[in-house]
Amino acid sequence: MLSGRVVHGIRIRRNHSGDALSSGRGVLGTVISGMLGYPAPAIVGAAQLWSVFHGYTAIALFAGGVVLLLTLPVIRNLFGAIVVLASVAVTAALWVYATPQVQSYALLVLGVALLVGSVRGLLTVIGVHVRRRNELPTSDAYLLYRRTGVPSMVWLAIFTALVGGCCVLTITSYLAR
Repeated sequence: MLSGRVVHGIRIRRNHSGDALSSGRGVLGTVISGMLGYPAPAIVGAAQLWSVFHGYTAIALFAGGVVLLLTLPVIRNLFGAIVVLASVAVTAALWVYATPQVQSYALLVLGVALLVGSVRGLLTVIGVHVRRRNELPTSDAYLLYRRTGVPSMVWLAIFTALVGGCCVLTITSYLAR
């Protein structure tokens, strides 16, 4: 939505993948949304960990809950709706009932899980390009190549730089606290 596209639906699958169905004019919005798919968990995880390290845990929980609620109307499958509703319920319970220390531990665990998951996802998409080339049509890097003509390896390098940057930011944020 921030890239000027209208989101019609989001599907979340059990294997941690998903699809965002959107429409709009121009290639830029498609490129932005396609480019941020793999790094998004790293960006969110790094932001959560930064908030824990700098004392903004309650604000991060509240903001995350609001974003989840705003996502709910565009979820287009039962599994996705269950995941979003459960996440909203847990976020609300933590925000209302948990002590600041419990909130911090919860965001710490979630932030680390998101960062590790983003590295795992990155390695998976790289594996598609290196070992499982028959799966190329499922790769965001390949889809971006098809839309822009920019080689998939450039997109993979951008994914790697964004995920790696989030990991470095998290480590330096932790060390600076």
